[in-house]
Amino acid sequence: MSQVLQHGEEPTATTKDVEKVAEHNQAAESRGSKLARSFQRRLADLISAGTIEERGVMPVASGDRTATNYNSYFSIWACMNINLLPITFGLLGPSYGLGLRDCALVILFFCLLTAAIPAYLGTLGPKTGLRQMIQARFSFGRYLVSIPVILNLATLTGFCVVICVIGGQCLSAVAGVSLTPAVGIVIMGVLALLISFCGYNVLHQYERWAWIPALVAIIIATGCGGSGLREQAPTEAATAGGVLSFGMIIASYMLPYACLASDFTTYLNPKFSSVRLFLYGYTGLVVPSVLLMVLGAAIGGAITSISEWEEGYEETQVGGVLAAMLSRAGGFGKFVVVVLSLTLLGNIAATMYSITLNFQILIPQLVVVPRYIFSIVVTAIIVPISVKAATDFFASLENFIALIGYWSAAFVAVLIVEHNVFRGGRYDTYDHDSWNVASRLPWGVAALMASALSFALVIPSMSQVWFEGPIAERSGDIGFEMAFAVTAFLYLPLRYIERRLSGR
Repeated sequence: MSQVLQHGEEPTATTKDVEKVAEHNQAAESRGSKLARSFQRRLADLISAGTIEERGVMPVASGDRTATNYNSYFSIWACMNINLLPITFGLLGPSYGLGLRDCALVILFFCLLTAAIPAYLGTLGPKTGLRQMIQARFSFGRYLVSIPVILNLATLTGFCVVICVIGGQCLSAVAGVSLTPAVGIVIMGVLALLISFCGYNVLHQYERWAWIPALVAIIIATGCGGSGLREQAPTEAATAGGVLSFGMIIASYMLPYACLASDFTTYLNPKFSSVRLFLYGYTGLVVPSVLLMVLGAAIGGAITSISEWEEGYEETQVGGVLAAMLSRAGGFGKFVVVVLSLTLLGNIAATMYSITLNFQILIPQLVVVPRYIFSIVVTAIIVPISVKAATDFFASLENFIALIGYWSAAFVAVLIVEHNVFRGGRYDTYDHDSWNVASRLPWGVAALMASALSFALVIPSMSQVWFEGPIAERSGDIGFEMAFAVTAFLYLPLRYIERRLSGR
């Protein structure tokens, strides 16, 4: 309780203590204010220098699309795929009763088929100056686009969780009991935050070079464990169900990239050839994915034949197998496992970058919030979910994959038909003055109805642990093929009707 001094009285000890505390608090507040101002100034300097990207989902004007590092469209996809993630997806192949040869053929065919979609949609970025989910507003409308945005956020967050778990397990496999997978997951999340916080320029610079040490580390791991890859477990003859179900896994890996492809190309000069840009992206997607998924399938087929690999798999799954493969290299082998875990940063940082943009699309009022703030929010969400998912990783992975391939196929079908049929492939129809104005955009009813109605055939075509439809019982999982074909077919008449009624 404060005390009031009468005229002529000496301050008591209690009064002096109160005054000292007040002075101390004022000094602390002053220091805190100075630190805050210093941080703000430093952040402003980094933004003005282009080190940190402040722009969010707002369209990039033609005058700002001046970047000429076109090969970055190759390097960003290469870096996102030269890591342990495609190896992990390839590991699932033998669980469908497929031998290494059959796995390799399925991987090659479905990668060649599905990689064309994200590579193509990425070529629209320089021409339109629009992020991928902003382009979707010109099909799904101002408000209904929130539904695919929510699904996309769930998909991208799920991939970040998968990557954090793999990286955390690798770090734990090297350090043993001194570093748990949970701590490894936190390390991966924080490192990815540092890259995604900075944004477009830093991300592209990192992705331009980070794939090189990643490739070297994977080659070393393959060389050390190469002799064991010959020990493939015997399998029965491949079935149509096994082939198509594993094909769905490959499609679920590749198709979600289409929902963020343009996010990485909006600053590129639109005068560059779209065909060459497509080939850059297609090569960056296909080559590393095919090779590393086949390597994953080879490892998966040999795990049960080599006791050391099997023990490592049971302890820390992917990380444990790699540590076992590199065990003959001693301390250097452990170093390579650490490098392999860090290769995942190229994928998770780029994915987190797209998540930050999707937040602003989902809640348009957040467009005034700097993009980099959402990097912190995303990290705070991903890390605890990853720690929980790590307890039963491959069950979590398969359940997650089961949810993403189908909606992604329906979504990209709408975008492709809208651009090539209803907009005649014309980029000038994506008006920058209309991107945030509901009255100038389509209703989105046709896009949503076509996507939703396609599931009348998608659901019977699904083959999952928890459900197998009557069509899938005979053919295997053809859900994503149905989603794409049926959505594209239904969107044509529905969008025509919508245009006649709305005039837009």
